[in-house]
Amino acid sequence: MREVLFLNPKVTFAFVSGLLPLYAERGNWAMKKILVSAALGLMALLVFGQENRGQQTSGGGQSELNATTEAMGRGHNHEEHEHMGAHMHMSELRKAQPGDPAKAQQVVDQARPALEKYRDYKVALDEGFKIFLPNVPQKMYHFTNYQYAIGEAFRFDPTKPTSLLYEKHGDDYKLIGAMYTAPVRFSEEQLNERVPLSMAQWHQHVNMCKAPKGHEIEMAGKNPRFGLNGSITTQEACDAAGGTFMPHVFGWMVHMYPWEKTPDAIWSLERQLKDKPGSEHDHHDHGDMAGKH
Repeated sequence: MREVLFLNPKVTFAFVSGLLPLYAERGNWAMKKILVSAALGLMALLVFGQENRGQQTSGGGQSELNATTEAMGRGHNHEEHEHMGAHMHMSELRKAQPGDPAKAQQVVDQARPALEKYRDYKVALDEGFKIFLPNVPQKMYHFTNYQYAIGEAFRFDPTKPTSLLYEKHGDDYKLIGAMYTAPVRFSEEQLNERVPLSMAQWHQHVNMCKAPKGHEIEMAGKNPRFGLNGSITTQEACDAAGGTFMPHVFGWMVHMYPWEKTPDAIWSLERQLKDKPGSEHDHHDHGDMAGKH
């Protein structure tokens, strides 16, 4: 587990935010506060370890890290990779209920003014957001606040997203949206309480076989066996290949683009797959992916 945690900060906060409530729910409020404080301290140590590990990584190690990131990023694109469906689990797209549009819009209305200051990405950095793999080219960069990530296991605050979403333009970053998270243990009813599932679909990355040590580069290759784009999707096949099976790579996630004009565009799942800086946005209904595992 230690190797997996240090490999990816997202896994770190998903791991902590997913497990902490299991203990906190059993105690009183005083115990919850103690556990939260302990978790924050643990998170700081893990993030520190991740950053220092990155600084000390050799050329070969950096290649492995880049390969892992590329595999995860390419794993999103189900149009290019036949195995993507087995690595993505979507919440069910529900029939709209009275009040759903207004509730979703309320989330947007709360978030939009709170996020305005982060148009200057330096403000985000000053307030504790950290760029996930800043030196690895990506279509979309996640600036993640790990304290907010832990907080989302206990509450939903549209003004405090787990991650800010940016496109990179030269040396500058353009803010385009935010990502909210929830523990993997959450039911769809709990997700619906946060953002109505008739308006947005949450997603999880699942059934990943992490490549054996020394073979990480294979996750970014053509027709890979490992990673979120890999052909291996079961514990048995992963064990046979010498990999490490991860039933859930992260917790639940949902993206929001609050400066778009329509609900479909604001809650678009596909934008991260299709958009390039400066291109026109191709938003469409993604109900055909509902319930995929």
